[in-house]
Amino acid sequence: MKRFFIITNRNKDPELKETYHIRDYLLQKGAECSIEEHDPAAENCGNPYACKVPDDVDVCIVLGGDGTMLQAAANVIDTDIPIIGVNMGTLGYLAEVDVADVENALDMLINDAFEIEERMMLQGVLCQGEDKGKVNYALNDIAIVRCSSLQVYNFNIYVNDMPLTKYQADGIILSSPTGSTGYNMSAGGPIVDPKAQILLLTPICPHTINARTIVLSEHDRVTVEIGNGRGGSEQILEAAIDGRKRKIMKSGDKIDISAADKVTKIVKLNKESFLNTLRKKLV
Repeated sequence: MKRFFIITNRNKDPELKETYHIRDYLLQKGAECSIEEHDPAAENCGNPYACKVPDDVDVCIVLGGDGTMLQAAANVIDTDIPIIGVNMGTLGYLAEVDVADVENALDMLINDAFEIEERMMLQGVLCQGEDKGKVNYALNDIAIVRCSSLQVYNFNIYVNDMPLTKYQADGIILSSPTGSTGYNMSAGGPIVDPKAQILLLTPICPHTINARTIVLSEHDRVTVEIGNGRGGSEQILEAAIDGRKRKIMKSGDKIDISAADKVTKIVKLNKESFLNTLRKKLV
């Protein structure tokens, strides 16, 4: 790899000390490197790390945590450009490079000593409203969560147009294998190898003692329908795509969620197994 592009979470590297260090190191090694331009307007829109990645770069280096990696995945969704994360957060599963080891990692990239994993993504399609039929992509998860008062919500779940179950819960998470260590894990869902090809359906704080995560095939299509509230009242929630895009949903609305026809390419330098990495993170 010779052409690099850096996306930086400026809350984690406010003076761009690490960003400039990486850029200067790459330039000294004879590589090309550019830095994303900060757009205050994007920050005001709640999407501070959205940017246009040049088409002629070999890899996108992402400084931040897993949240910054998720936005970077959205930035390269229509390209064939892989991403690699430098962890400047706390508990990072997607950003594998530590700041202290960044020069060694850069040498490996320059010398093509790496592998590329293709991570399954999700696609969510609203079945009504202005965004009807529009495909929204997520690397981690699509969560249908409350946006108003604290109450138990009713959800009707269908798989491949067939009724599966009903939940009374605070919300519903549809997670990819990559996202299993995110919101899904916090909600009590299982952790799975990110190279797996499955869907995880996890209720959030279900109002029952026997509700568990349901594991589905990558070929299944899950439909979540918002039911009516107590006494037939209208329920209002929002669908959050990787915690970024938010779509309002109300009683009677549906969203179809399935494996996407796109993948996120993540550069892997460490040949350590996922289970060993997980063990270290959970200590």
